[in-house]
Amino acid sequence: MAVSALPRPAVFLDKDGTLLEDLPFDADPAHMRWAPRAREGVAILGGLGCPLVVVSNQPGVALGRVPRSALASVERRLREMFAQCGAALAAFRFCPHAPAVPAACGCRKPQSGLLLAAARELGLDLADSWMVGDILDDIEAGRRAGCRRTVLIDAGRETRWELRPLRIPHFVVADLAEAARLIAAAPLRAPA
Repeated sequence: MAVSALPRPAVFLDKDGTLLEDLPFDADPAHMRWAPRAREGVAILGGLGCPLVVVSNQPGVALGRVPRSALASVERRLREMFAQCGAALAAFRFCPHAPAVPAACGCRKPQSGLLLAAARELGLDLADSWMVGDILDDIEAGRRAGCRRTVLIDAGRETRWELRPLRIPHFVVADLAEAARLIAAAPLRAPA
């Protein structure tokens, strides 16, 4: 009988506005640029040895503005960018659905489907994982998935400050480098 690996914590990262400059409906890898201090943050996270998973809403697919096939090129470019920082991208998961149909979709953040699927596929311990994003939908997705540590990068992108319990971040920082230093300094296990 094979012994299965114990679940391990991960860092879930939003893509647009957190890792990369936000260019709505642009899936051209040539246009992908780091958000301020994100490159430094990914380099720090890469040294931690935990899986780094990008989770992203990509409504341009459903709206016909981005072909689904273009996201394979986005993933390849993300992997290259991470590698240039000494980090490995464990997975890129995206929701291709439009915002108008959240009831029919369990993956569009603030729902937790992207995180739950990645956790199943990669053997991740969600309770000890982190969710980092630049809007409260990211925080809510992390909390819904069971992440006991969420980080809001407050770069002025949140427009709906609806502070219900699932939307309150555990930490608020200025950029991904600050978030990465916070994560690197934290204990491996999240407080219960």
